[in-house]
Amino acid sequence: MRPLPPAAILLLLASLPLHAQGAPERDGVRLAVLDYVEGFYEGDTAKLVRSIRPEVVKFGYYKKRGENAYTGEAMTWSEFLSYANQVKTRGRPTPATAPKEIVILDVADQTASAKLTAWWGIDYLHLAKYDGKWMITQVLWQSPPPK
Repeated sequence: MRPLPPAAILLLLASLPLHAQGAPERDGVRLAVLDYVEGFYEGDTAKLVRSIRPEVVKFGYYKKRGENAYTGEAMTWSEFLSYANQVKTRGRPTPATAPKEIVILDVADQTASAKLTAWWGIDYLHLAKYDGKWMITQVLWQSPPPK
């Protein structure tokens, strides 16, 4: 068997994830994203507090009924908690069958990114590790794209 040429070795190495972390780190990121979506779905502010930094920046785009253009809107930390409290007060959590598909995009030693598909659309999340725990610092979302 002939050895691989140096160019082939470099190509193989370049195709590997640069910041790949082990399963425990990926599990920590997944848990933070799961707490985020379940916090909204269930109206559970404890899950939101556990997974989201109070200085979070969340901005999203949605289409108003009958309009083609997207409208942008920010959501503050206090609005996160207010929304969850309204879900709990109404006593109508999101059905258990609602989507909560989590895709971990990248995990480094201090930062990570993930994609969440939920009933309201798609969220792209940035996370950072604080005292060894993954927490969401930024969210960019949009309502479901046209089919």
